Amino acid sequence: MEKTEAYQCLGVNDPLPNLIERTNKYLLDLRLAHWITQKQHEILCVKPSEANLARLYYLPKTHKPGTPLRSIVSGLKHPTIKISTYLDQLLRPLFDKIALKTTTTSGFEVMKQVYEWSTNNLCKETLLCTIDVVDLYTMIPQTEGVLAIKKMLDYLELKEIGDLKIESIIRLSRFVMKNNYFLYEGQYYHQIRGGAMGSPLTLTIANCYMFFFERNIVKQITNAGGLYLRYIDDMFIIINWPEWHLNK
Repeated sequence: MEKTEAYQCLGVNDPLPNLIERTNKYLLDLRLAHWITQKQHEILCVKPSEANLARLYYLPKTHKPGTPLRSIVSGLKHPTIKISTYLDQLLRPLFDKIALKTTTTSGFEVMKQVYEWSTNNLCKETLLCTIDVVDLYTMIPQTEGVLAIKKMLDYLELKEIGDLKIESIIRLSRFVMKNNYFLYEGQYYHQIRGGAMGSPLTLTIANCYMFFFERNIVKQITNAGGLYLRYIDDMFIIINWPEWHLNK
């Protein structure tokens, strides 16, 4: 946790009651200002008896050198989980649409595309490169992460999704990103950088951020006849370039 500087320790003072109150007040304010509908307000509101703070735990990355640990913030009852899930269900299909040619969800799909590319392009000079984005979920600044959602919606020229205005989506996304709290070894923490790995919306925000970050790279690779694919924080490139040119 210290390495990423993404978390602020709050000590032993439980932030849950205040977070529940602030979440419900924020949703009510949005409802009264007509940013969300009454039905959306009812869906997203927090029931105090059903809410709990997230818990932090670690999973080993067995496929990485040195077996580093991946932090997971499990928040199935977190006060913002309903908002996060609701937004993710709206936004993830849109991201999948714009990133169809550059992202993948399975090793089988990677091998299939590599095989198809290799049939006509493989030669002695072919380079295969994999790149790992370190600490993706905590590396993304929260403001820029939310702006990536806005850029995606502008890219698709959307003014609303269903009954939800774009401005409402941005407001709700910002609230989710800035209100990740969890408990770890008896201490409470507030995430001040990035998003919680375990919150549905975080994955879509991370993907959108990377989509716009990598566009220039993708353009160079594809214009040179290469293949570029990404699975969340793992980038894969195969291209007929000299090694010095790829490193540049």
